[in-house]
Amino acid sequence: MSPTIQVSPVILCGGSGTRLWPLSRAGFPKQFLVLSGTTSLFQQAIERVHGLAASDIVLGDTLVVTNEEHRFLALDQLREMNDVAATLLLEPVGRNTAPALTIAALQAREDGHDPVLVVTPADQTVVDGAAFTEALQKSIRVADAGAIVILGITPTKPETGYGYIQRTGTIGHFGEYTVAQFAEKPDSETAQRYLASGDYSWNGGMFVLKASVWLKALKQFRPDIAQASEKAWADKKADAPFVRPHKELFTSISSESIDCAVMEKCPGSDILIKMMPLNAGWNDLGAWDAVWQVGIADGDGNVTIGDTLLADTTNTYIHASTRLVSAVGLDNLVIVETADAVLVADKNQSQHVKKIVTQLEQKKREEKDLHRKVSRPWGWYDSLDDGERFKVKRIMVKPGASLSLQMHHHRAEHWVVVRGTAEITNGEQIILLAENQSTYIPKGQTHRLRNPGVVPLEIIEVQSGGYLSEDDIVRFEDVYGR
Repeated sequence: MSPTIQVSPVILCGGSGTRLWPLSRAGFPKQFLVLSGTTSLFQQAIERVHGLAASDIVLGDTLVVTNEEHRFLALDQLREMNDVAATLLLEPVGRNTAPALTIAALQAREDGHDPVLVVTPADQTVVDGAAFTEALQKSIRVADAGAIVILGITPTKPETGYGYIQRTGTIGHFGEYTVAQFAEKPDSETAQRYLASGDYSWNGGMFVLKASVWLKALKQFRPDIAQASEKAWADKKADAPFVRPHKELFTSISSESIDCAVMEKCPGSDILIKMMPLNAGWNDLGAWDAVWQVGIADGDGNVTIGDTLLADTTNTYIHASTRLVSAVGLDNLVIVETADAVLVADKNQSQHVKKIVTQLEQKKREEKDLHRKVSRPWGWYDSLDDGERFKVKRIMVKPGASLSLQMHHHRAEHWVVVRGTAEITNGEQIILLAENQSTYIPKGQTHRLRNPGVVPLEIIEVQSGGYLSEDDIVRFEDVYGR
């Protein structure tokens, strides 16, 4: 009986998905969206790697590398899944994928083991799960012998938006090839030549390698990143299930991708790098045209989500989030409706949606970062209406959860309970309110909202005052560490 291979899945859960605006935003990026199937892309990534166990492969805890802002989004979605043991490594700022993988490798080696890391982004989709599992299991066995294995996506068209991997003609015991070189995103003519040669695969950003092999290669090619990451990790703080590297030390690390830091330098060096072909209907859902490609189309090539009505419309993607969206006489468009923004784009130009996001950033528009309905660790709030000196919100608090003990300098608040039971701290007083009961929080009054019940609590909040922005909050106590 062959010895077992210890494996730690690593989910890289960063990125903002700007090309999928307005559904994907900085505060709720695409990896947490349900774009195909019934679960989020992040949850699908978790499910795929948890299918890798075999007679010779034993899975350890999953390591999720995400940023501080998204920690509760990731935790909530993990809690919706069964039997997922995960540790969340929280980046204080984004430093690209090389430092992210480094802190994952250091965490994986904390107990003295040297597992094989299966590294995958959280924002991709795969149609053929069985083919994905087979390719990853073979890659794990190759990596256990000391090689770095990169998954090479079998190309289906002369794509100019991906990097490419050139392989040699020799094939290994598990169907792997030696990597000859990496190629940057090509122009159309070069991409056509790559496709015709049969020697090139797309680089999908998935890697399989031992933790020690990554750390050795990084020290060889980018010792500055290795040393800086180790220093930040040495001063980490653990607050289960969260682990945080030292903020200032991590911020000082150079921002670099896994490819640029290590992978592209491996061919021709003493670091053995292999490529495992993957033909599993992979898609990185990098723009709305890719989301259309993986959707279930009607007889006219239309993919629709939500409440839609179409007439004489073809090859169009429509996502309706909050209301009826109708289309007449259209072809090859993308229409995405949310509560506070609507996108209409030529499907062939959907890669350029990020130009709109850039304009939103320049104009300091809230629509770049937040939806009208904003997730919070305790629940969510939905901004229903606002005008001069007033704002109306609908607020949901999860059972057992509470907002921070806080006060506002510039606004008063009126609360009406519409569902559940509310425990309200209002200055020195603590009261319980049931459905259809209300209270008033004066400006400057210390207050807190808590749900002591077993069903979600919902209230309508009416703010009044001269300044109503979210930064008018002074927190005194907060269980979520904000």
